Amino acid sequence: MNRVWKPNVTVAAVVERDGRFLLVEEETDDGLRFNQPAGHLDEGESLLAACAREALEETAWNFTPTALVGVYQWQRPQGDITYLRFAFCGELGAHEAGRVLDEGILRAVWMTPDEIRACADRHRSPLVWQCVSDWLAGRRFPLDLIRHYD
Repeated sequence: MNRVWKPNVTVAAVVERDGRFLLVEEETDDGLRFNQPAGHLDEGESLLAACAREALEETAWNFTPTALVGVYQWQRPQGDITYLRFAFCGELGAHEAGRVLDEGILRAVWMTPDEIRACADRHRSPLVWQCVSDWLAGRRFPLDLIRHYD
């Protein structure tokens, strides 16, 4: 029987405020890791809605995507999973103090680019730094590149 291969479609929020980026520290099979607020696209959900939802669920911050930073394809070193990540930057809204974060998320943390680079061995994937690096390089693409049809 032939196996049908499909990438895992994910979204990530690249959030910068006062020179610091919003990351999450999360439990993974490889131990505690840092990542952007990120997660999988749910069935029927738009990429923009997924990004806003994941940011809220993982950090308790409301987030509205305003531009696409990049699209990234990455295969885990184990070769078992390929991720197709859509990373967005945007506007940070209100913080919902007291909101319980998603299971496995220990905390949301604000880090400078130097702090992020210094803990590269604890990144969930190489996409963490690549997204920050692309944002710092000014990569912003209009959202009308993406069409969602209900």
